[in-house]
Amino acid sequence: MTDQRSFDDRDGFIWFDGKLVPWREAEVHVLTHALHYASSVFEGQRSYGGEIFRLSDHSRRLKRSAELLGFEVPWSVEQIDEACRETLRANNLEDAYLRPLAWRGSEQMGVSAQRSKIHLAISAWYWGAYFGEEAIRKGLRLDIAKWRRPAPYTAPVESKAAGLYMICTLSRHEAQAKGYDDALMFDWRGQVAEGTGANAFFVKDGKLHTPTPDCFLNGITRQTVIELAQKRGIEVIERAIWPEELEGMEQFFLTGSAAEVTPVAEAGPWRFEVGEMTLQLRKDYLDLAHRRISNS
Repeated sequence: MTDQRSFDDRDGFIWFDGKLVPWREAEVHVLTHALHYASSVFEGQRSYGGEIFRLSDHSRRLKRSAELLGFEVPWSVEQIDEACRETLRANNLEDAYLRPLAWRGSEQMGVSAQRSKIHLAISAWYWGAYFGEEAIRKGLRLDIAKWRRPAPYTAPVESKAAGLYMICTLSRHEAQAKGYDDALMFDWRGQVAEGTGANAFFVKDGKLHTPTPDCFLNGITRQTVIELAQKRGIEVIERAIWPEELEGMEQFFLTGSAAEVTPVAEAGPWRFEVGEMTLQLRKDYLDLAHRRISNS
């Protein structure tokens, strides 16, 4: 069962600017720039059996996200990788979720932040199925969000930046208040985009369709699932998908490090089956994450 305690009141250790500190002592000042101006980037990654899945890809993306926000994380990819492993070991975890976070500190207040120190923290905790086990069996129920993913000329959409998730929180809260599990978001053009924190895939006539990630993250899990589908000989089509096309889609699933591969049963007025391709790709993904698929 997922730990329901507050995240600031737990046992364990957090890697903070180069050293492990007791969990409850990993604190920042109230005038931290990131708190006021969202100048922070993060990653979400899972460990299976003590091995962090696609760890270096996540570390590289963290550094790239920071560059897109105009700052440099002062640790190398290799150092971030080792810090993640150290955090996992220190907390005696094997199956876990990890959250690296880089942000601008409190040395300068105002929109400008050139003098702010860059910090890095990494935490890890046990986190079961993101949407719960029942969702995997029955499929998620999604609302249609009123908020839309922004155009690439309005925000650094290739960065996993904290500020870009504000509308995700709003969308998910509104969906849950209506009794849904999550929400499906469209983009500024009105095309299908993604969930509030996971990429979208649709199955039709034996082919896999997924929106082109030109205004949202091309997720690491998304890339993995595409590779797995292609390995099975499934045609993967990346393209613009319009809402009216969902009427003809047979299956729908979400992908993400937290969500892994989770089927969707309904989104707004549209209904989908929890079908064979979805379940097979979910199994393939988990087998790969647990190193149960041969590299040959």
